[in-house]
Amino acid sequence: MTKATTDPITIEVVRNAVVAYADEMADVLSKSAYNMMIYEVRDYCCGLIDTEGRMISQNRGGLPIFLADLGVAVEDGIKRYGLDGFAEGDVLVMNHGHICGQHLNNVVVYAPCFHDGELIGFAANRAHWVDIGGGRQGFGSNATTDIYSEGLQMRSLKIYDAGKANETLLQIIRDNIRYPDASLGDLRAQIASCQVGARRFGELVGRYSRATVDECVATIWAQADRQVRSVIEKIPDGTYSATSFLDNDGRALDKPLRIKVTVTVAGARMSVDFSEMNPQVDGPLNSGRSGGIAAARVAFKALTSPNLDVNEGCFRSLDVVLPEGTMLSARPPAALGQWSIALPTVIDTILKALAPAVPEMIPAAHKGDMGGCSFFGFYGDGSRFLLMNIFGGGWGGRPHGDGASASVSVCQGDVRNTPVELQEIKYPFVIERHMLRPDSGGAGRYRGGLGVELTYRVLRACKGNINFDRTVTPPWGLDGGKEGAVSLAIIERADGRTENVNKATNVAFEPGDRVTFLTAGGGGYGDPRERDHGLLQSDIEKGLVSTEAARRDYGFAAKGESQPAMRMAANS
Repeated sequence: MTKATTDPITIEVVRNAVVAYADEMADVLSKSAYNMMIYEVRDYCCGLIDTEGRMISQNRGGLPIFLADLGVAVEDGIKRYGLDGFAEGDVLVMNHGHICGQHLNNVVVYAPCFHDGELIGFAANRAHWVDIGGGRQGFGSNATTDIYSEGLQMRSLKIYDAGKANETLLQIIRDNIRYPDASLGDLRAQIASCQVGARRFGELVGRYSRATVDECVATIWAQADRQVRSVIEKIPDGTYSATSFLDNDGRALDKPLRIKVTVTVAGARMSVDFSEMNPQVDGPLNSGRSGGIAAARVAFKALTSPNLDVNEGCFRSLDVVLPEGTMLSARPPAALGQWSIALPTVIDTILKALAPAVPEMIPAAHKGDMGGCSFFGFYGDGSRFLLMNIFGGGWGGRPHGDGASASVSVCQGDVRNTPVELQEIKYPFVIERHMLRPDSGGAGRYRGGLGVELTYRVLRACKGNINFDRTVTPPWGLDGGKEGAVSLAIIERADGRTENVNKATNVAFEPGDRVTFLTAGGGGYGDPRERDHGLLQSDIEKGLVSTEAARRDYGFAAKGESQPAMRMAANS
């Protein structure tokens, strides 16, 4: 390793500057975007990439499952155009399924950064467009069987060429998506974000020189790698395996999907092997290679460097074995519309494999899905609406504390559900209930977090998609803790009929119908009979655990009756 010649103060200035630039990019994007998935939910990431496609920095709060492939998207453009094929004012758009490995709504926009005419890197972001055409609307559709039915694919196309708009490409996009004003507004927000990042990075190089900035970045990566290695070295060497299951692929509903991972620790390196993962499926519950790599990276970073800013150095000591043809590395033209559904459980399974080696670091399983809803239809004037929302659920109890309640999955980081008030203002629905789900957290010395109960009442005829997982195999407990409750959706028709649904596409709804989503709770940690009685009495008084569950699962007799469950904040 070459010893750094740049002084430590300059290194710290550069370290904080590149992250601040990514954060500023994120602020520009979220404040300029047109759809709530970006400006409220914050389904995006922003970062700076070097001329080899490596991650210099990523914004704080970016989605964890976007750790894998902003660089992959840029690298594809470098291969296509060559480093001398970019000009100041270029902006490229990218969502190609085989390269990015995600559903096509996740659109990458990137722009080259220049200083004194020299290409010095790229500013890039990924954001969830409300629509990308094809046969899918919103979340949760299981109708597609190949990528071509899922929307427009754009592979490193210059939407601005040296500052000149590609009006033909813009027209193709406008003519082939359902919500062009929203998506093209989001595109403009992404472009503005990249322009800010490119300008800031150029200013940094202008202040210190490219050689100095490059040396600082290399030092920052090396420091991150050393910190990561110091953690891995404390894990006993060995090979550790774990298996879990998803319910199904949304089409063959009686066929569970196997998740098998093998983790090998050897000195200061860790390998995650997905060779025994379930083969790719006919429906859209697949991802490209970036899906498996992202899952491995999220688990790896959570274990080794949870408090470090994201950069390439965080992952130097990780090897991922991922043969083609699994549901995490599907071959084209596989459908990818539900690409993220498997990933939370994959991450839980990686952690489960390591539980015997480092029990003090591993929680019980969390809700384990990327639950959400989509309702879509037309207003009286013929204009379209599309309501999308994501749900929180319970996280697993930990070796030293209860699991979090009403939290999004480990894959979703700091994203948030859409505020109730905005949903009701913009869409023809009333949200009658949004509360914690009593008794959904697995019993344990440390209780699993609670899921949520969320009820929509339909005011206008529409359709919707429902896609829950972990409705058959519940989130597991550890060290004697019990399982959390499974997910479930209940449709109550205006005429009194009721049906339970876990996966359904294009379900018709009429005014007066209600849909209640019950999200999974986290597994418990440790023997429930060892739970502190004061904590358990508090749970009962708050309505988190019923007196019946306290007797059944904890062997505890409460002092009084349970109270109604606590109400949640609208934008918890």
